[in-house]
Amino acid sequence: MVLHTRICDMLGIRHPILLAGMGRASTPELAAAVSNAGGLGVLGAASCGPHQLRDWIRRTRALTDKPFGVDTLLPASVRRGGSNAGGPTTEALLPQHRAFARDFLEREGLAWPDAAELERQLGRDPADRGGPAPLSREFFEAQMEVVIEERVPVYAAGLGNPGPWMERLHANGTTVLAVVGTTRHARQVVQSGVDIIVAQGHDGGGHNAPVGAMALIPQVVDAVAGQVPVLGAGGIGGGRGLAAALMLGAEGAWIGTAFLATAEAGISDPQKQALVEGNDEGTTISRAVTGKPARMVRNRWAAAYAEAGLEPLPMPHQGLVSSPVTAAALAAGRADVWGGFAGQGLGMIHALRPAAAVLQEIAAGAERELQRAGRLLRD
Repeated sequence: MVLHTRICDMLGIRHPILLAGMGRASTPELAAAVSNAGGLGVLGAASCGPHQLRDWIRRTRALTDKPFGVDTLLPASVRRGGSNAGGPTTEALLPQHRAFARDFLEREGLAWPDAAELERQLGRDPADRGGPAPLSREFFEAQMEVVIEERVPVYAAGLGNPGPWMERLHANGTTVLAVVGTTRHARQVVQSGVDIIVAQGHDGGGHNAPVGAMALIPQVVDAVAGQVPVLGAGGIGGGRGLAAALMLGAEGAWIGTAFLATAEAGISDPQKQALVEGNDEGTTISRAVTGKPARMVRNRWAAAYAEAGLEPLPMPHQGLVSSPVTAAALAAGRADVWGGFAGQGLGMIHALRPAAAVLQEIAAGAERELQRAGRLLRD
């Protein structure tokens, strides 16, 4: 028997498994591999400028004839703009935080990257230089124009509400997902017309929720009352996790960390090795990288902010502080300084494998667990 939910029919996929759109890690190669294996590959394009995003979309189309998606961020706080109520402005605090970053790199024996090295290590396309500042309102809007112009099959808002673009996306036949972390946000995006909701718990890597996945998923399912299907996310690293999400009322899973330790993932070899060596206590929540709470592999940069008692700046300003640090760490192969984002399923990674093998094992494992669960019932 093969696991099949309405997610499969909506997205034209064999298995109800979606690759989480992990920024820079979910590359065209990884997304295509997941789609070719029967799931839905999703590009992690949060930090891709408009030229690079268009290139990624076209590269993915060259690698697969199956459906795929694009994930970007639409944080309302950045799109609204605004300033601090009293006290120093964010711009006034920026030099202090940059000085902290320089001191940190010096203590770690790492060189502050020049502009060219920064762009290279962060994988930015030279064609995007001179464009809108990364993670700014203008940047998000430029990304969305590319998503619409390229008529991608699936769009996922990894953060925020895609409501302002919904009419144009649907006119293109694009299926729209939104990642939420509370029932309040689930109701908001349903009212905006999204087609699928991803309920991502506190266990998940990257930006996530204040509520754990086990509690969040059924509450989101109940909150939307069947209006749209729900995908479970957060700490789902294998077939048992997918089966559990289905038992909680989800109709599939949005899975990230399990696909990081693969040949196709766009992270460095030292970062992949750190994942293999990690365990269930190997992640932490910090605002030190993006300015918003995000789960990541334990690292010296986040620890330094915590030890200093320094309050990170809001998005997008904190990215201006952290990007030289993450770039320097990547250049030196220092996964202890910056190991990347990852969820609490980290301890379930034991080796580097092809993405297709990871997906097939998750699907087969879920089918086995569901069959086993059926045998627990007695007349």
